[in-house]
Amino acid sequence: MLSFPNAKINLGLNITEKRPDGYHNLETIFYPVNIKDSVEITDAEFTSCKIHGIVIPGDANDNLCVKAYHLIKTDFNIPPQEINLLKNIPVGAGLGGGSADCAFLIKLLNDKFDLGLSVQQMENYARQLGADCAFFIENKPVYAFNKGDEFEKCEVDLSAYFKVLVKPPVHVSTADAYALVKPQKPLQSLKEIIHLPSTTWKNKVINDFEPSVFAKYPQIRQIKTSLYDAGATFALMSGSGSSVFAIFNNPVKLPELEYENLVYYDI
Repeated sequence: MLSFPNAKINLGLNITEKRPDGYHNLETIFYPVNIKDSVEITDAEFTSCKIHGIVIPGDANDNLCVKAYHLIKTDFNIPPQEINLLKNIPVGAGLGGGSADCAFLIKLLNDKFDLGLSVQQMENYARQLGADCAFFIENKPVYAFNKGDEFEKCEVDLSAYFKVLVKPPVHVSTADAYALVKPQKPLQSLKEIIHLPSTTWKNKVINDFEPSVFAKYPQIRQIKTSLYDAGATFALMSGSGSSVFAIFNNPVKLPELEYENLVYYDI
C-alpha cells in the first residue's frame, strides 16, 4: 500500500513558556501544503526501511516510520513490513516531513490490517513520536497549543492565494532553535489574530524563532525580505526554519531566488 505524506507550514508560532519537563508550550496554526513524500509498505520477512531521494542523516532503521511500526506492533499482531520512503520534503526546513511520514505510516497500517483505530487513537499513537505528528492524522488546519500536540479546529483557508515556499541550503537544528528562543506570552492569541484580514498579518502574526535563527543564518532573513519585495501579502519562516513561505494575490516567478535555493510554487 502506498500513500503520500504532505508537508505543513506554521501560520505564526509563539513560544509561550518553558515547561517543568523541559519541553516548551506554544501556540501555532498548522496548515497542510502540497509538497509530498511517498511511503509504501509491503509484507516482508523482517521489518526494514529503505530511504530514497533526499538524504536523511542517521540509520534508516531508526527512522520515525520504523518507530511508528513498532509502536503499533506492541498492541497488534501485524507482520513485518518493508517500508520504502521517497523523500521530497526538505529536511531541517520546519515543514514536518518526518512527522508526516510516521503519521501516514500509522494510517497505512490501520487501513492495510483493518485495525479499526479511530482518529483519536491514531493521534494518541502519533503523539508518542513527536509534538506535531498527531496533526497529520486528520491533516486539516488547526490551532495547536500546549506542546503543539493539542488541537482546536481552525477555519483558515489560503486556497485563494498563490503560495510560495523557499528552502535555502541551510539545515536548522530544532534543538538549537529552542535553546536560543525566549518564551513569552503574546499580548493577543494567534487564535484571534489569524481571523483578521491577511493584509494585517505582517506586523501581527510572528514566529518567535525568527530573531535567533535570522541572527545565525542571515540568508533566511534575506529570503523573507525578498519575498516582500516581490509583492507578497505575507511571509514568514515556518516552524524552527529554515524554509520561508509567502502568500501572493497572483502567481509569481522568482528566478532571483531560484539561483541558490529550492523554490516551490503553488504549494
